[in-house]
Amino acid sequence: MTAQQLREAWPWDTAPQFVIRDRDTIYGSDVQRAAQAIGVEEVLTAPRSPWQNPFVERAIGSLRRECLAHVIVWNERSLRRYLQQYLTYYHEWRTHLALDKDAPVPRAVQPPTCGPIIQVAHLGGLHHHYERRAA
Repeated sequence: MTAQQLREAWPWDTAPQFVIRDRDTIYGSDVQRAAQAIGVEEVLTAPRSPWQNPFVERAIGSLRRECLAHVIVWNERSLRRYLQQYLTYYHEWRTHLALDKDAPVPRAVQPPTCGPIIQVAHLGGLHHHYERRAA
């Protein structure tokens, strides 16, 4: 199952050069053969060392602190909806210190002539962004 997911994750010739993974038993010989077949080198983290993948740890921490700790997830469908809404907010509106307090998707500066500033809610009002809109 995991080997099939690995093969389907990157269509055509878009696979990355490396995949960082832990030592979970779901990554058996089938997964290793699938990675070799698509030309991906597997990089293993040290045993019992989740801190070795700081990018994933940071993303999961942000997701927990800024979203999942504040909502009630009823089922898989509601979880997927919250995750999609959070990722849209995260990439389009949330400011990032590494980007000099800008969002990954750059926004145009709105002059005062564009209208008054209004509040736009995300995730049912959990987060907001502000923009100018014509009256």
